[in-house]
Amino acid sequence: MTTTPPTKPEAEAGTPTRGRRRRRGTAWSGGILLAGVSAVLAFRLADSDGPTPVPQLLAFLPWLLLPTATALLLTVLARWRTGMVWGVAALGLLAWYMEPYGNTDAPKGRAVAELRVMTSNVEYGRETAGLLRAVREERPDLLFVEECDHACSATLREELPRAAYPYRASVDAYGPEGSVLLSRVPLKRAPRIDATLGMPAAVADVKGHPVRVQLAHPMPPMPRQVGLWREELGKLREYAAAGEGRSTIIAGDFNATQDHAAFRSILDAGRLRDAARLDGSSRAPSWPTAMPSPLGAQIDHVLATPDFSARDARFLEIGDTDHRTLVVTLTLHRPEKES
Repeated sequence: MTTTPPTKPEAEAGTPTRGRRRRRGTAWSGGILLAGVSAVLAFRLADSDGPTPVPQLLAFLPWLLLPTATALLLTVLARWRTGMVWGVAALGLLAWYMEPYGNTDAPKGRAVAELRVMTSNVEYGRETAGLLRAVREERPDLLFVEECDHACSATLREELPRAAYPYRASVDAYGPEGSVLLSRVPLKRAPRIDATLGMPAAVADVKGHPVRVQLAHPMPPMPRQVGLWREELGKLREYAAAGEGRSTIIAGDFNATQDHAAFRSILDAGRLRDAARLDGSSRAPSWPTAMPSPLGAQIDHVLATPDFSARDARFLEIGDTDHRTLVVTLTLHRPEKES
């Protein structure tokens, strides 16, 4: 008995075509990418930093545009309409959150003093020489130095003339625990934040106006240290809130970006504004220097209360350290009733 082979339409009805299988695989690939991006966005939407690896991914939130755009392209190729809508929504949320956080209202009152502020993480003190070159060129009034060990601290004391920087507050320690705050304006010591890494504090006398000054260097959000990172950022938030409207500057390596809820809470608690944001550089990367600009994340900040304006914010390459040095000019304004 002779059998008749199935016609072409019957064969196609029995098994999926190669094209359909390919589109299905493409749709799955796009869906997996969108699911990962959406999980991170969900925490951002909930104003939460979440568990590992969410805090680490939030630091690079703008760069999630790449996998999201790739996913959207895959959904288009797969002709998956639900995925297309999903991808467009994810891109829209990312674009929304890329907008700088906080207001930029101009300070009220006349300008009474300028402060050139510099913050630099010299990575275990190994780029102290590069920092010295930057200080001599930029001549900051307030200098915040993170990860400045005993050797770094001694070098700063020897190489920077006391006549130029007569005032100092520091935490002397080995490795990354050491930190130094140098000033051209008078400093009065203040209680420092108790944290794993040194965070000295002071009150600066700026032409008779007291300004609270705090170096920031909380622990980074390593996989097993997210709780400690959140706790130490919380201590900075408490410091900011305790200002109760007094002039305040907090500068240093925050190990956090504006996409972290714990960092935004510091801004909100003290009505602080990010100086780089005020000068239009809110997304300029400061870490890691191994990644070429504009890649990376801005985790080094100078924060100030609304009685300061900011200009000339720049991120400098100083040499063998994984951080760029931030330098910015702050102008203190005082209402007429205080002048």
